[in-house]
Amino acid sequence: MKGLFIIRKIILPVLLLSMALVFAGCGGDNSPAGSKGKVVVGSKNFNENIILGEMLTQLIEAKTDLTVEHKPNLGGTMVCFNALKKGDLDLYPDYTGTGLMAILKRPVETDPDKVYNLVQEEYNKQFDLKWMKPFGFNNTYAIAVRQETAEKYNLQKTSDLAALSGDMLFGGEQEFFNRQDGYDGLIKAYGLKFKDTKSFETALKYQAAAQKKIDVTDAFSTDGELITYNLKILEDDKNFFPPYFCTAVVRNDTLKKYPELEETINLLEGKISDEEMQQLNYQVAEKKREAKDVVVEFLQDKGII
Repeated sequence: MKGLFIIRKIILPVLLLSMALVFAGCGGDNSPAGSKGKVVVGSKNFNENIILGEMLTQLIEAKTDLTVEHKPNLGGTMVCFNALKKGDLDLYPDYTGTGLMAILKRPVETDPDKVYNLVQEEYNKQFDLKWMKPFGFNNTYAIAVRQETAEKYNLQKTSDLAALSGDMLFGGEQEFFNRQDGYDGLIKAYGLKFKDTKSFETALKYQAAAQKKIDVTDAFSTDGELITYNLKILEDDKNFFPPYFCTAVVRNDTLKKYPELEETINLLEGKISDEEMQQLNYQVAEKKREAKDVVVEFLQDKGII
Protein backbone atom coordinates (compact mmCIF):
# COMPACT_ATOMS: atom_id res chain seq x y z
CA MET A 1 0.00 0.00 0.00
CA LYS A 2 2.83 2.36 0.86
CA GLY A 3 4.40 1.74 -2.55
CA LEU A 4 1.09 2.46 -4.27
CA PHE A 5 0.77 5.71 -2.31
CA ILE A 6 4.26 6.80 -3.40
CA ILE A 7 3.44 6.01 -7.04
CA ARG A 8 0.26 8.05 -6.78
CA LYS A 9 2.22 10.98 -5.29
CA ILE A 10 4.60 10.91 -8.22
CA ILE A 11 2.17 10.22 -11.07
CA LEU A 12 -0.68 12.55 -10.08
CA PRO A 13 1.35 15.83 -10.20
CA VAL A 14 2.91 14.77 -13.49
CA LEU A 15 -0.53 14.00 -14.93
CA LEU A 16 -1.95 17.32 -13.73
CA LEU A 17 1.01 19.21 -15.19
CA SER A 18 0.55 17.46 -18.53
CA MET A 19 -3.15 18.34 -18.59
CA ALA A 20 -2.37 21.96 -17.76
CA LEU A 21 0.05 22.16 -20.65
CA VAL A 22 -2.51 20.66 -23.03
CA PHE A 23 -5.21 23.14 -22.01
CA ALA A 24 -2.73 26.02 -22.18
CA GLY A 25 -2.07 25.03 -25.77
CA CYS A 26 -5.81 25.13 -26.47
CA GLY A 27 -6.24 28.64 -25.11
CA GLY A 28 -4.79 32.01 -26.06
CA ASP A 29 -5.14 33.20 -29.65
CA ASN A 30 -5.20 29.70 -31.20
CA SER A 31 -2.07 30.50 -33.21
CA PRO A 32 -0.41 27.54 -34.95
CA ALA A 33 3.00 26.30 -33.89
CA GLY A 34 5.73 28.68 -35.00
CA SER A 35 3.43 31.69 -35.04
CA LYS A 36 4.18 34.59 -32.72
CA GLY A 37 0.53 35.58 -32.40
CA LYS A 38 -2.69 36.21 -34.24
CA VAL A 39 -4.49 39.28 -35.57
CA VAL A 40 -8.01 39.56 -36.93
CA VAL A 41 -8.66 41.72 -40.00
CA GLY A 42 -12.21 42.80 -40.80
CA SER A 43 -13.76 44.26 -43.91
CA LYS A 44 -17.06 45.90 -44.83
CA ASN A 45 -19.75 44.49 -47.06
CA PHE A 46 -18.57 45.69 -50.48
CA ASN A 47 -15.97 44.44 -52.94
CA GLU A 48 -13.34 47.13 -52.54
CA ASN A 49 -13.18 46.81 -48.76
CA ILE A 50 -13.08 43.02 -48.98
CA ILE A 51 -10.20 43.26 -51.48
CA LEU A 52 -8.29 45.58 -49.15
CA GLY A 53 -8.96 43.35 -46.15
CA GLU A 54 -7.53 40.45 -48.11
CA MET A 55 -4.55 42.58 -49.17
CA LEU A 56 -3.78 43.40 -45.53
CA THR A 57 -4.16 39.72 -44.64
CA GLN A 58 -1.75 38.53 -47.33
CA LEU A 59 0.75 41.30 -46.60
CA ILE A 60 0.89 40.66 -42.85
CA GLU A 61 1.17 36.91 -43.32
CA ALA A 62 3.96 37.33 -45.88
CA LYS A 63 6.03 39.88 -43.95
CA THR A 64 5.59 38.81 -40.30
CA ASP A 65 5.39 35.65 -38.19
CA LEU A 66 1.79 36.46 -37.27
CA THR A 67 -1.22 34.36 -38.16
CA VAL A 68 -4.05 36.39 -39.71
CA GLU A 69 -7.76 35.70 -39.77
CA HIS A 70 -9.78 37.72 -42.30
CA LYS A 71 -13.46 38.27 -41.50
CA PRO A 72 -14.90 39.70 -44.74
CA ASN A 73 -18.30 41.15 -45.52
CA LEU A 74 -19.12 41.99 -41.89
CA GLY A 75 -21.52 44.84 -42.64
CA GLY A 76 -21.36 48.60 -42.82
CA THR A 77 -19.12 51.14 -41.15
CA MET A 78 -20.68 50.98 -37.68
CA VAL A 79 -20.51 47.18 -37.54
CA CYS A 80 -16.77 47.17 -38.26
CA PHE A 81 -16.03 50.21 -36.12
CA ASN A 82 -17.82 48.81 -33.07
CA ALA A 83 -16.13 45.42 -33.51
CA LEU A 84 -12.76 47.20 -33.62
CA LYS A 85 -13.48 49.19 -30.46
CA LYS A 86 -14.70 46.07 -28.67
CA GLY A 87 -11.59 44.12 -29.64
CA ASP A 88 -13.29 41.57 -31.89
CA LEU A 89 -11.14 43.00 -34.70
CA ASP A 90 -7.56 44.24 -34.60
CA LEU A 91 -7.81 46.31 -37.78
CA TYR A 92 -9.91 47.00 -40.86
CA PRO A 93 -9.62 49.31 -43.90
CA ASP A 94 -11.57 52.56 -43.73
CA TYR A 95 -11.80 55.95 -45.41
CA THR A 96 -10.86 59.33 -43.95
CA GLY A 97 -14.08 61.02 -45.06
CA THR A 98 -16.10 58.23 -43.46
CA GLY A 99 -14.22 58.65 -40.21
CA LEU A 100 -14.75 62.40 -40.28
CA MET A 101 -18.48 62.47 -41.01
CA ALA A 102 -19.92 59.06 -40.08
CA ILE A 103 -17.96 58.47 -36.87
CA LEU A 104 -16.87 61.89 -35.62
CA LYS A 105 -19.99 63.65 -36.98
CA ARG A 106 -17.92 66.56 -38.26
CA PRO A 107 -18.97 68.81 -41.17
CA VAL A 108 -17.61 68.38 -44.69
CA GLU A 109 -13.94 69.33 -45.09
CA THR A 110 -12.21 69.15 -48.48
CA ASP A 111 -8.55 69.50 -47.44
CA PRO A 112 -7.13 65.92 -47.40
CA ASP A 113 -4.37 66.69 -44.89
CA LYS A 114 -6.76 68.40 -42.48
CA VAL A 115 -9.15 65.46 -42.65
CA TYR A 116 -6.40 62.88 -42.08
CA ASN A 117 -4.84 64.80 -39.19
CA LEU A 118 -8.22 65.33 -37.55
CA VAL A 119 -9.33 61.70 -37.70
CA GLN A 120 -5.89 60.59 -36.55
CA GLU A 121 -5.97 62.87 -33.51
CA GLU A 122 -9.58 62.24 -32.52
CA TYR A 123 -9.53 58.47 -33.03
CA ASN A 124 -6.44 58.23 -30.83
CA LYS A 125 -7.93 60.46 -28.15
CA GLN A 126 -11.48 59.13 -28.13
CA PHE A 127 -11.13 55.48 -29.14
CA ASP A 128 -7.45 54.50 -28.68
CA LEU A 129 -7.21 53.69 -32.40
CA LYS A 130 -4.61 54.66 -34.98
CA TRP A 131 -4.84 55.38 -38.71
CA MET A 132 -1.95 54.02 -40.75
CA LYS A 133 -0.47 55.98 -43.67
CA PRO A 134 -2.85 56.29 -46.66
CA PHE A 135 -2.63 53.67 -49.40
CA GLY A 136 -2.76 56.36 -52.09
CA PHE A 137 -6.16 56.23 -53.76
CA ASN A 138 -9.12 58.48 -53.00
CA ASN A 139 -12.46 56.67 -53.31
CA THR A 140 -14.61 59.76 -53.26
CA TYR A 141 -17.65 60.79 -55.21
CA ALA A 142 -16.98 61.93 -58.74
CA ILE A 143 -18.92 62.87 -61.85
CA ALA A 144 -18.81 60.54 -64.85
CA VAL A 145 -19.90 60.69 -68.50
CA ARG A 146 -19.64 58.31 -71.43
CA GLN A 147 -16.22 58.30 -73.08
CA GLU A 148 -17.81 59.27 -76.40
CA THR A 149 -19.50 62.26 -74.76
CA ALA A 150 -16.22 63.35 -73.20
CA GLU A 151 -14.46 63.11 -76.57
CA LYS A 152 -17.24 64.88 -78.45
CA TYR A 153 -17.26 67.91 -76.15
CA ASN A 154 -13.65 67.68 -74.89
CA LEU A 155 -14.81 67.20 -71.31
CA GLN A 156 -11.98 66.95 -68.79
CA LYS A 157 -13.28 68.77 -65.69
CA THR A 158 -16.66 68.93 -63.98
CA SER A 159 -16.74 72.68 -64.66
CA ASP A 160 -16.73 71.85 -68.40
CA LEU A 161 -20.34 70.72 -67.97
CA ALA A 162 -21.63 74.19 -67.05
CA ALA A 163 -22.26 75.30 -70.63
CA LEU A 164 -23.80 71.95 -71.64
CA SER A 165 -25.84 70.85 -68.62
CA GLY A 166 -29.07 72.48 -69.81
CA ASP A 167 -29.30 69.83 -72.54
CA MET A 168 -28.26 66.91 -70.34
CA LEU A 169 -30.00 64.40 -68.05
CA PHE A 170 -28.42 63.64 -64.68
CA GLY A 171 -28.99 60.29 -62.98
CA GLY A 172 -27.79 58.90 -59.68
CA GLU A 173 -28.78 56.82 -56.67
CA GLN A 174 -31.24 58.37 -54.22
CA GLU A 175 -28.60 58.78 -51.50
CA PHE A 176 -26.65 61.20 -53.70
CA PHE A 177 -29.68 63.47 -53.99
CA ASN A 178 -30.03 63.49 -50.17
CA ARG A 179 -26.41 64.03 -49.05
CA GLN A 180 -24.93 67.36 -47.94
CA ASP A 181 -22.04 66.65 -50.31
CA GLY A 182 -24.43 65.49 -53.04
CA TYR A 183 -26.52 66.85 -55.88
CA ASP A 184 -27.75 70.19 -54.49
CA GLY A 185 -24.29 71.23 -53.38
CA LEU A 186 -22.76 70.06 -56.65
CA ILE A 187 -24.99 72.10 -58.95
CA LYS A 188 -24.55 75.16 -56.75
CA ALA A 189 -20.75 74.85 -56.64
CA TYR A 190 -20.42 74.34 -60.39
CA GLY A 191 -23.35 76.42 -61.66
CA LEU A 192 -25.02 73.42 -63.31
CA LYS A 193 -28.64 73.37 -64.53
CA PHE A 194 -29.50 69.91 -65.81
CA LYS A 195 -32.57 69.44 -68.00
CA ASP A 196 -33.90 66.74 -65.65
CA THR A 197 -32.83 64.21 -63.03
CA LYS A 198 -33.54 60.51 -62.59
CA SER A 199 -33.01 58.25 -59.60
CA PHE A 200 -31.60 54.73 -59.97
CA GLU A 201 -30.43 51.91 -57.77
CA THR A 202 -26.66 52.11 -57.42
CA ALA A 203 -26.10 48.99 -59.53
CA LEU A 204 -28.13 50.40 -62.43
CA LYS A 205 -26.87 53.96 -62.82
CA TYR A 206 -23.74 53.04 -64.82
CA GLN A 207 -25.79 50.84 -67.11
CA ALA A 208 -28.27 53.69 -67.60
CA ALA A 209 -25.42 56.01 -68.61
CA ALA A 210 -24.01 53.46 -71.05
CA GLN A 211 -27.46 52.94 -72.58
CA LYS A 212 -27.89 56.72 -72.99
CA LYS A 213 -30.86 56.90 -70.64
CA ILE A 214 -28.88 59.62 -68.84
CA ASP A 215 -25.87 61.70 -69.83
CA VAL A 216 -24.16 62.34 -66.49
CA THR A 217 -24.02 60.33 -63.27
CA ASP A 218 -22.36 60.37 -59.90
CA ALA A 219 -19.73 57.70 -59.38
CA PHE A 220 -17.21 56.44 -56.92
CA SER A 221 -13.82 57.17 -58.39
CA THR A 222 -12.49 53.61 -57.99
CA ASP A 223 -15.54 51.64 -59.16
CA GLY A 224 -14.71 48.80 -61.54
CA GLU A 225 -17.97 49.41 -63.41
CA LEU A 226 -16.41 52.54 -64.90
CA ILE A 227 -14.21 50.21 -66.95
CA THR A 228 -17.07 47.85 -67.77
CA TYR A 229 -19.32 50.60 -69.14
CA ASN A 230 -16.55 52.75 -70.66
CA LEU A 231 -17.23 55.85 -68.56
CA LYS A 232 -14.88 58.74 -67.91
CA ILE A 233 -14.37 60.46 -64.54
CA LEU A 234 -14.29 64.26 -64.74
CA GLU A 235 -11.85 66.12 -62.53
CA ASP A 236 -13.41 67.73 -59.45
CA ASP A 237 -11.62 71.00 -60.24
CA LYS A 238 -13.43 72.98 -57.53
CA ASN A 239 -12.62 70.35 -54.87
CA PHE A 240 -16.29 70.00 -54.00
CA PHE A 241 -16.24 66.39 -52.84
CA PRO A 242 -14.61 65.51 -49.50
CA PRO A 243 -11.58 63.21 -49.53
CA TYR A 244 -11.99 59.50 -48.83
CA PHE A 245 -8.39 58.32 -48.67
CA CYS A 246 -8.13 54.75 -47.48
CA THR A 247 -5.86 53.00 -45.02
CA ALA A 248 -6.01 50.56 -42.12
CA VAL A 249 -7.37 51.62 -38.74
CA VAL A 250 -5.68 49.60 -35.98
CA ARG A 251 -6.14 49.17 -32.24
CA ASN A 252 -3.28 50.80 -30.32
CA ASP A 253 -3.04 47.82 -27.97
CA THR A 254 -2.54 45.56 -31.00
CA LEU A 255 0.30 47.80 -32.22
CA LYS A 256 1.91 47.65 -28.78
CA LYS A 257 1.61 43.87 -28.72
CA TYR A 258 2.88 43.45 -32.29
CA PRO A 259 5.01 46.54 -33.11
CA GLU A 260 6.07 45.06 -36.46
CA LEU A 261 2.51 45.58 -37.74
CA GLU A 262 2.81 49.32 -38.28
CA GLU A 263 5.89 49.14 -40.49
CA THR A 264 4.38 46.22 -42.40
CA ILE A 265 1.04 47.91 -43.13
CA ASN A 266 2.79 51.13 -44.10
CA LEU A 267 4.52 49.27 -46.93
CA LEU A 268 1.27 50.08 -48.76
CA GLU A 269 1.72 53.83 -48.30
CA GLY A 270 1.07 55.55 -51.64
CA LYS A 271 1.18 52.24 -53.52
CA ILE A 272 -2.39 52.11 -54.91
CA SER A 273 -3.55 54.76 -57.38
CA ASP A 274 -7.21 55.46 -58.19
CA GLU A 275 -6.78 53.64 -61.50
CA GLU A 276 -5.10 50.64 -59.87
CA MET A 277 -7.86 50.32 -57.27
CA GLN A 278 -10.41 50.63 -60.06
CA GLN A 279 -8.68 47.77 -61.88
CA LEU A 280 -8.58 45.60 -58.74
CA ASN A 281 -12.31 46.15 -58.27
CA TYR A 282 -12.92 45.33 -61.92
CA GLN A 283 -11.01 42.05 -61.70
CA VAL A 284 -13.07 40.87 -58.72
CA ALA A 285 -16.51 42.35 -59.43
CA GLU A 286 -16.63 42.03 -63.21
CA LYS A 287 -14.12 39.30 -64.06
CA LYS A 288 -15.21 37.22 -61.03
CA ARG A 289 -11.65 36.47 -59.92
CA GLU A 290 -10.89 35.52 -56.32
CA ALA A 291 -9.79 38.49 -54.20
CA LYS A 292 -6.83 36.52 -52.82
CA ASP A 293 -5.46 35.79 -56.29
CA VAL A 294 -5.87 39.40 -57.40
CA VAL A 295 -4.16 40.94 -54.37
CA VAL A 296 -1.27 38.47 -54.29
CA GLU A 297 -0.61 39.20 -57.96
CA PHE A 298 -0.75 42.95 -57.26
CA LEU A 299 1.58 42.78 -54.25
CA GLN A 300 4.08 40.66 -56.18
CA ASP A 301 3.99 42.95 -59.21
CA LYS A 302 4.71 45.90 -56.90
CA GLY A 303 7.59 44.03 -55.28
CA ILE A 304 5.98 44.36 -51.86
CA ILE A 305 5.97 40.63 -51.17
